[in-house]
Amino acid sequence: MEASCDLEVDVNGEETFMVNKDVLASFSSRFRKLFGNLTSTRRNLKVILHGFPGGADGFELIVRFCYNNGRMVIAPSNIVLLYCASYFMEMETHGSGRHNLIPQVYEFLEGIHFWTLSELLVALKKCQDVLPFANSSSILDRILDCLIERLVLPIVASPCTCSSNGSSFQFSYDASSVNSWKSISSRATWWFEDFLYLKIDLINEIIKRMVSQNFDHATISKFIFYYHKFSCLGDAQAEKHKTREVVINLLSLLDRSSLSCKGLFDLYRVGLRLKLSTSYKNKVESLIGSVLDRVTVDYLLVPPPNENDNHAYDVNLVLRLMQAFLLENQFGISLNRMKKVADLLDSFLLEVAPDPHLEPSKFAALITVLPDYARTSHDQLYLAIDLYLKVHADLGDKAKISICSALDHEKLSTVSSENLAQNSRFPSETKARALTIKQAKSKNFLQETDHLKAFVNSMFCKSFKNNTDMEQTSFDSQKLNSFTEAEELRPDFQGMHWKVMELEKLSGIMQNRIQLTNTVVESRFHWSWQC
Repeated sequence: MEASCDLEVDVNGEETFMVNKDVLASFSSRFRKLFGNLTSTRRNLKVILHGFPGGADGFELIVRFCYNNGRMVIAPSNIVLLYCASYFMEMETHGSGRHNLIPQVYEFLEGIHFWTLSELLVALKKCQDVLPFANSSSILDRILDCLIERLVLPIVASPCTCSSNGSSFQFSYDASSVNSWKSISSRATWWFEDFLYLKIDLINEIIKRMVSQNFDHATISKFIFYYHKFSCLGDAQAEKHKTREVVINLLSLLDRSSLSCKGLFDLYRVGLRLKLSTSYKNKVESLIGSVLDRVTVDYLLVPPPNENDNHAYDVNLVLRLMQAFLLENQFGISLNRMKKVADLLDSFLLEVAPDPHLEPSKFAALITVLPDYARTSHDQLYLAIDLYLKVHADLGDKAKISICSALDHEKLSTVSSENLAQNSRFPSETKARALTIKQAKSKNFLQETDHLKAFVNSMFCKSFKNNTDMEQTSFDSQKLNSFTEAEELRPDFQGMHWKVMELEKLSGIMQNRIQLTNTVVESRFHWSWQC
């Protein structure tokens, strides 16, 4: 072998190989084209290969395949390097008609659905070593499709083995491994740890593929935040920037209902420390705005980004988040979601109102950022304004009126209206308005009470009349029936004596009916008087 080494191959500047050019050219169309016009007297040639997939490891596999006369044990651990390197060396066909490497690789890939999960993960890890080349080929697509399918509907098989000539496959199934897999797959997040070692470029490809195949967005969201938390601990600054930018883009692909509020705020804080670009910071704020109705006030208590800023909290951030919420839901917001955001903002107003450095314009902007229909009650808003005026006692009347004009007195409770009417911190115009509304409410209440009384009385009179008419109708009907019965009995009973007795009996019935009617009327009148 030493005597036949007539070619020096420099692979990516990593390592140099001494090989026989004819041996490699017999399997590689690339080398055949390169040395086809050379005479046999040329020796000590040198070839420099740039961008060889897998570097020195990939080229060594090719050399072993060629020197072993086109035979090699193919396994999931080397299939990716063999696939990419064989395409680089153009090993589709063999000059003598023998089975070349690319056909053997494709034959082996036919059994990818029988690989175990660990074999798929090993092959996936190899892909990131040759990612630019693998991404442009079909092998990464095959591995990802099979892996995602396995995550949803697991099929467990023992490692796939290939015969020496690559023409046959042998598979065996292990029932215990199947049961073990079922117990593991019952947890939706079991695979998170296995994906942590993957680089962000490959994660980007995996998540996009999951989204396109309708993988559960909630699970994807959990994994992205998990990966973001643990993947960048030892990375360089530039790598951390790239990871967070890719993470933000991937989160933007998911349903907003699947996003974690805590994860988004953690991502935002980390982004501030790393000084992410404005465009990516805006993307995160837009994502937070879309889930603002699920946020608690603790998340909004973020210190200002500028250390020289004396404000207690970042008011500008909250304003942008409110605007992002309205923009994300511009085509329709449920009243329930809007009310939750309004309650959140009122809670933030109570937190920020005691800040002596908060300008009146910023406070007024916070009050008016949401539309009027967002709040069904202005009691919390009144408390926040009262607290702000108490801390900013030197505020001018014009600024006070500008702030207090946001109050809707119709949405204040009676207690708040009474308190406002007597509150010396509020401008006189606002107090007068509160007093007017209070008096109007009192007048309306009295009118509603009178209407209610009239309605109750009319309903009682109507009910009493109906009952009296029913009693009289019943009495007349029974009287008529009695006379009819008497006339019908006339043929059977003759004589005036019988008629007199019948009339006396009928008279007694009439008297009893009259007494019964009087009793009912008296009882109903007595009940009405008590009411």
